[in-house]
Amino acid sequence: MRGISEIAAVLSRVRDPQLINAFLRSILTRRELQEVDGRWELVKLLARGESQRTVARRLGMSLCKITRGSRELKKKNSAFRRVLGEYLDATKEEGR
Repeated sequence: MRGISEIAAVLSRVRDPQLINAFLRSILTRRELQEVDGRWELVKLLARGESQRTVARRLGMSLCKITRGSRELKKKNSAFRRVLGEYLDATKEEGR
């Protein structure tokens, strides 16, 4: 998937969250945006210690999808976990 690598490289250089948001909204369908948004929410809830069943109920998702997110968080050097860590660090700095 060369295109994904190219997009990742470009986004790593863009320092404008509004531009990135607009780009994602223009390249992804509404359904794809909802899917990505839901996956991000499930990982944040799991990281807070919510059970997989509680997350599934709260977000209206299958346990399979929740389990996949949980597995990604448990991997030692997971990219998902590292990006979530960046997000959590940023929210602490902002006082959220």
